Amino acid sequence: STFISVSAVESSASVGMYQGVPVLDLDYAEDSTAETDMNVVMNEAGRFIEVQGTAEDGDYDFDQLQQMIALAQKGIAELVVKQKQVLGLL
Repeated sequence: STFISVSAVESSASVGMYQGVPVLDLDYAEDSTAETDMNVVMNEAGRFIEVQGTAEDGDYDFDQLQQMIALAQKGIAELVVKQKQVLGLL
């Protein structure tokens, strides 16, 4: 049997503004033409490790930033649950 010691779970998500709409986990077609592309890394406590975003075509406003962060938080929370299930931590 293998023992895995995990003190904290971290996860990341890609989000962006595609045709004016916030999108989680952009595919290649979306990513290559997105107005904004952002990577967010968070831990299981919901605290940020990294936020990196670039306006690829123009700029983005604070409301759009908040929409992308909220979408990333939702996706990361789902990933953390899945990771903990796989690791037998739930």
